[in-house]
Amino acid sequence: MPTPDRSPSPAALSAPGTAAPGGSPSKRPPADLKAVDTDTTAGIVFGIGAYGLWGLMPLYFFLLQPAGAVEIVANRVLWSLLFCALLITITRSWRVLGAAFRNRTVIFPLIIAAVLIAVNWLTYVYGVTTGQAVEASLGYFINPLVSVLLGVVVLKERLRPLQWAAVGIGFIAVGVLTVSYGKLPWIALTLALSFGLYGFVKKRVGPRADAITSLTVETIVLAPVAAAAMVILALTGAATLAAHGPSHFWLLAASGIITAVPLLFFGASARRLPMTTIGLLQYFAPVLQFIVALAVFHEPMTTDRWIGFGVVWLALLVLTVDMLLTTRKNAVTRKLARAAA
Repeated sequence: MPTPDRSPSPAALSAPGTAAPGGSPSKRPPADLKAVDTDTTAGIVFGIGAYGLWGLMPLYFFLLQPAGAVEIVANRVLWSLLFCALLITITRSWRVLGAAFRNRTVIFPLIIAAVLIAVNWLTYVYGVTTGQAVEASLGYFINPLVSVLLGVVVLKERLRPLQWAAVGIGFIAVGVLTVSYGKLPWIALTLALSFGLYGFVKKRVGPRADAITSLTVETIVLAPVAAAAMVILALTGAATLAAHGPSHFWLLAASGIITAVPLLFFGASARRLPMTTIGLLQYFAPVLQFIVALAVFHEPMTTDRWIGFGVVWLALLVLTVDMLLTTRKNAVTRKLARAAA
């Protein structure tokens, strides 16, 4: 993920203040430091906004009943496409979008990303609308562990001891939860794998496609399938879009905005914050999803499931400690390198 756009210059960091008339230093902080501080605050606000909206998404899907998972996702794709087209028009980015389609290093990964996010959306909506929101939240708790595993399997990265410990604890957690559920928690594992792979593919695209362009390409790829699904639902009498009054229609139509806004917030946050902070903020969404599942949907949590979730949270704690220690060590190394230079 990108680092903050603006970082203070060495001179700005070394100067305690700007000299005031008469030679006495001013107590006001340097302008560059103010800019960085403002940028960081804005990044945290955008990040909380993004993960907060994702965390409360189950409430929105609950309001869309009796629409099923396929209809919700089909509407999400088609209305998102309309909203993205509006954004592209406002920002005059049609040439950028055209360039993305002509660039094989962009379009092919985004086609794969579109398939992965469709699987993720379908699985998540299915979990929420069938009373399995707790297991859906588990998927996003497991996701950081999947990202670490992808680094080992795909990128051939070497894990640090604490990372290995976190992955091992994660496997134990899946075993405990399999016993507690009486089956493999396939909703959680599908969500974790699909979103982990989606993030990996999007990271490979990198800065070659911004958030709006990426989302537009993905929705264009999925739009024919979504439109076909809507036609089939209408012909079979299973569509609810126009059958439950204007409020239901507009709630489904709002899926375009509700899909795009958190992604745009996330992009704004990622440009302003270091990866460590983004990594900590990502836990905000599954925590909210978990709370909504228990407090609003009143889904059951047996003792053995609490134990399983506790083991998952222990793995995440180990992973977070490793991330913070590594970040601190790297910061000290950079500081010593600058001092030596």
